[in-house]
Amino acid sequence: MINLDLAFVFQLVNFIVLVIVLNVFLYKPIRKQLADRAGQISGAKEKSAAVDKEVQEKLAAYEAKMREIRSSAADERGALKKDAMEQEAAILEKARTEATDTLNSIKGKVAKEAEEARRLLKASAESLSADICEKVLGRSL
Repeated sequence: MINLDLAFVFQLVNFIVLVIVLNVFLYKPIRKQLADRAGQISGAKEKSAAVDKEVQEKLAAYEAKMREIRSSAADERGALKKDAMEQEAAILEKARTEATDTLNSIKGKVAKEAEEARRLLKASAESLSADICEKVLGRSL
């Protein structure tokens, strides 16, 4: 059977004093440290989320700006290509015109020279035929 004597009361008071002393010197500081650490962790998580959100916003703005720049570059490239095509067409047309003019002048010169050669050949042929006839007939015509 259990005897409730002075030793039991002394042990009970000793236990209560120990619980109070441990609570004041051990459990409260540990709980406070754990609470502070949890606060720091949650603050760091919030800060990390804010920084992540800011990075995402900046990345979205950067990508939008890049799309805009690419679009304007494509427009400018198209305009430059169109200008180049127009210049090419103008240069080709000028070259065709010059080639046609040169060809026509060459054809004119060739026709003139051919006409002159015909005239000279005709005159040569007439004098040559007269000489041949004189030699064949043996008399002058």
